[in-house]
Amino acid sequence: MLIFASRLAVVLASSALILAAADADWADDLRPIDASVWNYDRAAHLIERSGFGATPDEIRRLAAMSPEQAVDWIVNYESIDASALAEFDESSVWDPGMDPFPPSRAEAVRIARENGTSLGEAELPEGSSRRLQPVVDKFFYSLRANTAENRRLGLWWADRMVATPRPLEEKLTFFWHGHFATSETKVRDYRMMLVQNRMLRARASGSFRELLLGIMRDPAMLVYLDNGENVKDHPNENFGRELLELFTLGVGNYGEQDIREASRAFTGWTNDVLEFRFDPVLHDAGPKKFLGREGEFGGEEIVDIILEHPATAEFIAAKLYRFFVREEISKSTQVSLDQALRDADYQLKPLLKAIFLSRDFYSEPSVATQIKSPVQLFVSTYRKLGIKQAPTAPDFNELSGPLGQSLLYPPNVAGWAGGRTWITPATLLERGNAMRGILYPPDLAKYGHPDRVIPRIYAQVGERMAQGMNITNATNSGDSAMSMLADADEDYNTRYGVYQGYLMAHERVKMIPRHTAQLELAPMVRAAGAETAATAVDHLLLRFLRAPLGSDDRLALVAYLEEQLGNDTLASDSAEQALRSVLYLILSSPEYQLG
Repeated sequence: MLIFASRLAVVLASSALILAAADADWADDLRPIDASVWNYDRAAHLIERSGFGATPDEIRRLAAMSPEQAVDWIVNYESIDASALAEFDESSVWDPGMDPFPPSRAEAVRIARENGTSLGEAELPEGSSRRLQPVVDKFFYSLRANTAENRRLGLWWADRMVATPRPLEEKLTFFWHGHFATSETKVRDYRMMLVQNRMLRARASGSFRELLLGIMRDPAMLVYLDNGENVKDHPNENFGRELLELFTLGVGNYGEQDIREASRAFTGWTNDVLEFRFDPVLHDAGPKKFLGREGEFGGEEIVDIILEHPATAEFIAAKLYRFFVREEISKSTQVSLDQALRDADYQLKPLLKAIFLSRDFYSEPSVATQIKSPVQLFVSTYRKLGIKQAPTAPDFNELSGPLGQSLLYPPNVAGWAGGRTWITPATLLERGNAMRGILYPPDLAKYGHPDRVIPRIYAQVGERMAQGMNITNATNSGDSAMSMLADADEDYNTRYGVYQGYLMAHERVKMIPRHTAQLELAPMVRAAGAETAATAVDHLLLRFLRAPLGSDDRLALVAYLEEQLGNDTLASDSAEQALRSVLYLILSSPEYQLG
């Protein structure tokens, strides 16, 4: 793995531009690329970065356009019919009585003791054994069902990335998910995450002001940054701090007083579960001094003052540039791009068009120098294979999660660090193993449904009760770890509640249909006109790599394929397995980690 990491570093440091007639002088040149130098390779780079890659036929269609037409097709994606994309198929796991969801089991129990009901469950009649057991069961059901439903939501979004005819729409939604990072770990309500996902998609390429106001009114964000606790006389600064530091201005462009005053302006911004609500009773309407301005500002006024500050356009333009182009941005490029954003009154499409048309975007430092995040890695693989539906065996959660990126679960409010942090000795082998899982998928008969598995420590409860044990004995076997989970409060039993919660969730959460990647490499390669090992390798390299492979490595792949075929032609019965072996080597290579 150290050899692999070293080779990746070499590829990053010395990756030559794959485009024909490359011009290193294009770096930091924001003038539009000329139609005379537009070709297949530049079209491939455009769809790689603005989307997730494409098949050779799709790239050729872009290459047949002018640069302006290609960029317009990508950026003005609303004109492309996406009605075939399915909406998320909810399992209806949330009962009306579960709102508002209590923050802990103890709080759920307290509410039940005070009101006689909690989470839509009434306590049992006086004299009943474990009177609060239904409430505790429902609490743990809620946690488990929501986790399982959120897993389904992540798979739905990954599938949408693979299937969409509007690649930039999903790429931007993914970008904003990392920028306005919100994790289900704290939100604990898949419905809020779905509402946020739809909002980010709807406003992904429009007005940044409307997008910013949308996220500040978003229920998931309000919960994630504790703005329900941000009230008059007791302001919580989480919301104001992240607005300034991570969402708009960036570090160094504001002071602690600005954080406090911004937080005061957002007091009373809260939510009734899935709806934004402004509570004037909780709002501090007094005078505030923010970024040198004074007035009785509310949240919208704070947003407008932020947008007037020159650092905001610089921060947003630079972050979009780093996501779509390259990590290093020169001062001159940053000044030009933030000016373009301000001139467009924070409309995002003019900035995106300027970036995608610029010579700088196609310059040597910009092409095949970006390390793919796990999500980009797998979506790109499926789209380049021509697969129209993301496989669920192995599923996207199992592939991207171990590599450090799970949709709807960013690590913190700053999102994913990205860049070189994606490649470590610990993740290199996992990336290769993941590609093996795609090309050599598991037997569905043996695969099972991991989302239906009850952890052994809880499954034992059911087994013991089936043997005739009562709840107390079944949940308190004498094992120290298990005994800790058996609640001493006789009104309910925590470990039994967890067990029941799993059972209830499994009954109501819809199963994830399991299917493997539908791909046949031999027909795909033959359809491209490849008849020999050499031409087959060349097609696979053209189809999958943006960073060029060295000539010695190419010859080694050709020799390996010939060895696997037993000859030099693709007429062999072993062609499919031989091609999968070669493609596995390509997809596991350092070059394939770059896009």
